[in-house]
Amino acid sequence: MNNIPISNKIPELDLAIKAAQEAGNTILKIYEKGFKTFTKTDNSPVTDADLQSNKIIKEILSVTKHSILSEEDVDDKNRLSNDMIWIIDPLDGTSDFIDKTGEFTVMIALIENQKPILGVIAWPTEKTLFVAQKNCGAFRYSDNKWEKISVTKISELPKCRTIGSRHHLSDKEKDFIEKIGIKDFTSIGSSLKVGKISSGQAEVYITTTNKMKEWDTAASHCIISEAGGKMTDMLGNELTYNNENVYHQNGILVTNGLIHEKILREFKKLE
Repeated sequence: MNNIPISNKIPELDLAIKAAQEAGNTILKIYEKGFKTFTKTDNSPVTDADLQSNKIIKEILSVTKHSILSEEDVDDKNRLSNDMIWIIDPLDGTSDFIDKTGEFTVMIALIENQKPILGVIAWPTEKTLFVAQKNCGAFRYSDNKWEKISVTKISELPKCRTIGSRHHLSDKEKDFIEKIGIKDFTSIGSSLKVGKISSGQAEVYITTTNKMKEWDTAASHCIISEAGGKMTDMLGNELTYNNENVYHQNGILVTNGLIHEKILREFKKLE
C-alpha cells in the first residue's frame, strides 16, 4: 500500500494513506454489522462510523502537530494562524452509508498557504484509494496495484458524461445540464464524483448549492488538479482553504479542464 509510485513523497503522504485505510476498514465493519444514526444541530445525519473514523484519523495525523479541521469537531479558529493544516471528512456520503449504496468515502487533505498539496480519498466498499501529491500526479489503488490516472480529452459538451448528486440534485442544476446539451447523466454519491472524472470515467460535475464546505472538496481538489482537470466555483473563482468561513458560497464546478470555460460562460448567461 505504501509503494505508491511517487519518488519525492512528503512525510505526510504515507500517514494520510494509513489514516484513510484504517478509518475505512473500521467504517466497513460498522457498515456490515449495524449502526446508530443521530441528527446534528444542522439536521444532517451522523453515525457511529463518522465518529469512529474521525477518532482514528485524528490519532494517526496528530504526530504531525498540524491543526485539524474536521466535519465532526468544533472548529478551532487557532488554525487560521497556521500555514499548514489538515482538512478531513471522516465519512463523506453519510446518507449513502445509511442507505447502503456503498458510495461513501473517507477524505483527507493537507493544505499549505490555503491550497491543497495532498489529497487522499478511500472508498472502503471497493478497497480503492485515490491519491495525489502536488506536482507528482494522481494515482488510484485498486486490485492491489497502483496506476496513474488522468482526465479525458473530450472537448465537446454533447459528448460529455455528467455525474451529479443522488441526494442533492436541484431542478436548477438539471435544467442547466439539459440546456448546455449534455444528455449522459449518472447519479453517484460522495467524492466519488471527482474520483470518476479524475480517472477518465466522466467529464463534468456541477453543483450550484452554497452548502458545500471545505472538507467536501479539499482532498478531491488536489486529486482532480493532479489528474489534469480543474475545480473552481461556478463563477470561475479559485477555491481557497483554511478560511474563517468554511462554506463555498458559489457552488462547485469540476471538469476535465477542456470544457471548463465553456460551462462557466453558459452559466454566467443564467445569472
